[in-house]
This record gives sequence, structure tokens and C-alpha cells, in this order.
Amino acid sequence: MAHPSHYAQTMPEKIAAVFIPGGREITYSQLEEGANRVANLLRSAGIKTGDAVLFCVENCPEFLYLGWGCQRAGVIFTPASTKLSADDLRYIARDCGARAVFVSVAAVNSAGLLASDFGSAACFALGGAIPGFKRFEDALRACPVTSIHDPARGREMMYSSGTTGRPKGVRKPIPPIAFRDMDPRDASFASKPGVDMSMVHLCTSPLYHAAPHRNVSATLAFGGTAVVMEHFDAVQALHAMEKFRVTHSLWVPTMFHRLLRLDPGMRMQFDLSSHRVAMHGAAPCPIHIKEAMIEWWGPILEEYYAGTEGIGACAISSLEWLAHKGSVGRAVEGIVHILADDETEVASGSTGTVYFESDAGFAYWNDIDKTAASRSKQGWWTYGDIGHLDEEGYLYLSDRRDFTIISGGVNIYPQEIENILVTDDRVLDVAVFGLPDDEYGEVVHAVVQVDRQPGTPHVLAEELRALCRSKLGPIRVPRSFSFVLDFPRLPTGKLQKKLLRDTFVRSMKSSSVGI
Repeated sequence: MAHPSHYAQTMPEKIAAVFIPGGREITYSQLEEGANRVANLLRSAGIKTGDAVLFCVENCPEFLYLGWGCQRAGVIFTPASTKLSADDLRYIARDCGARAVFVSVAAVNSAGLLASDFGSAACFALGGAIPGFKRFEDALRACPVTSIHDPARGREMMYSSGTTGRPKGVRKPIPPIAFRDMDPRDASFASKPGVDMSMVHLCTSPLYHAAPHRNVSATLAFGGTAVVMEHFDAVQALHAMEKFRVTHSLWVPTMFHRLLRLDPGMRMQFDLSSHRVAMHGAAPCPIHIKEAMIEWWGPILEEYYAGTEGIGACAISSLEWLAHKGSVGRAVEGIVHILADDETEVASGSTGTVYFESDAGFAYWNDIDKTAASRSKQGWWTYGDIGHLDEEGYLYLSDRRDFTIISGGVNIYPQEIENILVTDDRVLDVAVFGLPDDEYGEVVHAVVQVDRQPGTPHVLAEELRALCRSKLGPIRVPRSFSFVLDFPRLPTGKLQKKLLRDTFVRSMKSSSVGI
């Protein structure tokens, strides 16, 4: 049986999750009690099967109580980012139709937040007070630890990260199974080495994101232990891997950058011999970074390409990747097709929009047009990425469709330029995008993250141009450069490229941009 409630009976005192660095631990028995209390709280608040619930909570035990409680109460639940403004939180609550809202005072800037902002929804505050909100801890203690009389299967409705626009809810059908039955999505997780009750999974990212949430849920479904970082820190992650004998982990490439920037002597002092599978995705991983990680950890890296929408997935092992560097793998869910702008299929090696042929169903909540734009005339779905397939069926991504630069009628894919620029040791990270131009429509601009502002930025810019000229055609060489010490990022480390581009476009109206 693959559900935490089973392990609450068979091994109640086993640690289900530990949160670091705070050190809070919960057993499977405590997880079961917390989930049952939440389910009872929802029913007492008038929340029925099929209703929507929103919670905005940091990585903590209460997050798991809320998630598993909603899952057994037949609720559509939305875990929202703790980095949202009060206005954004109101927007998502209205958009998803939340009939109950749970907000952590410690995690959210709740200034100006009122219960009246959420209409008739039942509102609960965790860890403090918000005007008009009930105290979650008091309400939870008053609820029984026994199961509700009408359990039903619930499901999350995650909001996309908003890489290219305002976040959109991704609504998927609830599988017609009992809440204690195995989630069909756990089948692929079960195929990985060592997925059983002995596994220890390190979660490095916020649980309100799809991949961390899915991986921790699967870990608990199989009776393992989740080690959940409250905030990512490179040294703390290595300490946790050694202390808890971590077997599985999930990363984004930015974290690899931070790990590799540690002193080599410090990195090598940690015993990581228990580590069997290191999954990574969510953003492109530069080839030299992945090579360095495989050299350090061995061939245990598994890259995946998927999305919140769940329309299909690709995966690639370390050994496969070493023979197909830069690929995100072959399809493991659905069939990959590459389509031209007219939605005709192109030959191997030709670039186009990546689509998945699959029977996965989803819709962008309250956005019929966006849902329709994600589907081809053949009925295939896209995440909105550009790429190509090789003769063996390995997929290589070029960029997001929305970030394609059209300069003088030529399509330019920023990721190709970024992949070259990050090979320079002085470049910590880079974002390439198009800026408006009267003659060409758009011209290529590169924003380079450095550890300190260069004393002679014009010289560094020209050296980076020379690097690009050695590998790219003239039209793809950045026309201008800007140097910054930091990028706007999501809590996972994922670059907010649209926000960065919009900022630079606005600044063009008042001054020149770049060097």
C-alpha cells in the first residue's frame, strides 16, 4: 500500500520528515493525526469535496498536514508561494475560488492583509495573528484525530512559476481512486533505484513548487523519510546529506553553481557515499557545470524535462548524457514531436516547438485562450519550448518560445548564446534577450551576473563578444552587455527572465542600456 496512513499503522514512530536547520521532526503517526485534524477542520468550516483551498506556508510540518489533509478530504488545494505580495495572494485566492485560506505569518508579508480580502472564505493564520483570521493552531487542536466520515481523493492545483507571464493555475482531473490508493504519478518514481522504505530524500526547494511537492509526496507514499530544507544553503545541504545518509535528492542548476563555488577542500570532506540518485531539472544546466557535478558525485545525476502541466516528460541518465551532452533525454511520458510554425512536423535535427502526444488532460484555470494556445491542431500539447530531436530521439532544448529573438527576420534562441557565455570563468550566470530596435525589430542584449563590478566593463564586454564571435554567426553576437551582481529569482533559484527583460525595456525609455 502506497500511502502515509498505512505506515502510521505499521511503523508509527518512524520519522516521516525532518525540517532543517530548525530540526523539527514528525513521525508517520503525527503526520496521520495532523492530516486527519486538517480534514476535520475543513469539514467543520463547510469545505466539501470538490471545493478549493489555498495555503501560503513555508517548508514546515504544517505544510504536510495541510497537503495530506486536503488530499483525503477531496479538496482541490493550491500551495502558493510565500514570496507573493498581498495583492498577488488575493489574486490567486480569487482565481482558484478558495473557500478556505491558510496563511503563515512567519512566511508571508501579511501587512495590510484582511480576512475581508477573501470574501466569505474561512481564514486561518499560522504562527501569529492577522485581523479577522482564526488561529490555526487553536482550531486544529479542537479537531479530532480520527478520519472524517466521507473521505475522498483530492488533488493539488499548482500555479505555474510565471516564467513568461502572470502565474496560471494548472487544473488536472482527479483520478477515480480512493485516497489511500497509489497515485498513478508515483509509478515512474517507483522505477528509480532504491525507492522503498529505506530511502531518504533531500528536498532543497520550496514545497509549493510542483517537482519538490511531488517528490516529497512520493517519498512519504513509499514510507521513506524526507529531509526538507527550510531555505537552501550549499554547505547545509552537504551537512544534511552526510548526517541523514541521504539516498535521493532534487536540485536546480543554480544550486549546482553554488555547490561548485565552495572550496574544493570543503566539498570533499563530506561523506556522500549513501547518495544514489540526484535528480535535476526546472532550468537548463550548462554543460561544464554538469560535467563537474558528475566528476564529483559520479554518474548518479538524472535530468528530467517536464512541467507543472504534466503533459509529458523526458529523462536522461548520466551515462546517456555523457554520450549526448546537452540533451534533456528521450521521452518517458508521451511521444515528442517537433513542429514548425505552421504545425507541420519537422525532420530530425530541425528546430521547432516541442510538443508531447499524450492522453494527459489539463487546463489553465480560467484561461481558455491560453489552454487552446498550448495545443496543436493534432491535439498535442506544448510547454512552450523550442528544441530539436536527434536521430536517436534525444531532445535538445534551444529556449522558451516566448524568449525567441527575431532580429532582421532571423530567429535567435538566447539559450545558445547563454551556453557559450557561461563558459567564461568570470560569468556567474547570464540572461540573453531581445531589446526593441527601430532597424532590426530586436537586437541581442546580454545581462551578465558577476561577483563584483568589472573595473573596465568595456573591456570585459568586448572579450565576451569575441568569445561569441568565435562560435556564432554575427547576428547572434550580443549587441550590448550589462553587468549586475544579482538576478531576480524565484525561491528555487530559477531566473525570472521576463521580469529582468521588462525592467531593461522600461529603462530604455529614459536612458541608453548596456555597453
